[in-house]
Amino acid sequence: MILCASIFFYAHNIDMPVRSDIGRKRQEAILEIIRTEPVARQTQLVERLRSRGIEATQSSVSRDLKALGVTKLDDGYASPETAQAASPSPTPSHQRELTLLGEFVREIDTAGDNLTIVKTAVGAAQRVAVYLDRTGWSEIVGTLSGDDSIFVATRNATEQRRLVAKLREQLDNRTVRRA
Repeated sequence: MILCASIFFYAHNIDMPVRSDIGRKRQEAILEIIRTEPVARQTQLVERLRSRGIEATQSSVSRDLKALGVTKLDDGYASPETAQAASPSPTPSHQRELTLLGEFVREIDTAGDNLTIVKTAVGAAQRVAVYLDRTGWSEIVGTLSGDDSIFVATRNATEQRRLVAKLREQLDNRTVRRA
């Protein structure tokens, strides 16, 4: 079947659509959608993409959201620039984030002189990483989150110690393990 389609496209001098083009177009559409309208669930994104004639499944949307760095906030999905533009100043939303941070973080550990590992409840790592990125703390070079773990990079051991101290302060002095 694929061979027949390839011959048809070749014989009629038509460029065969490349999977990466489809994915790129889907990702562009995802960003456009979440920038212009509230989206709370991936199934909503799938429906909106399909209504635009773009092939999408929940799993493809999930992969695209991760690849794009899209985060899920209280009011739905946000593009990376929207999430970073949020103010780190202490607002009611910020206070709520602090409360949620205390609820989600399970453990803080270090690995070497510039890597801090923050263990969270399952599924909460991305949200906690967004919070950490928004703090604007100079000690944080960057974060990388999975499902229940966050790697927080610092420049050196001194900044790592300051970061761990700040995290402990935010988390009501929970126990911190050192590797």
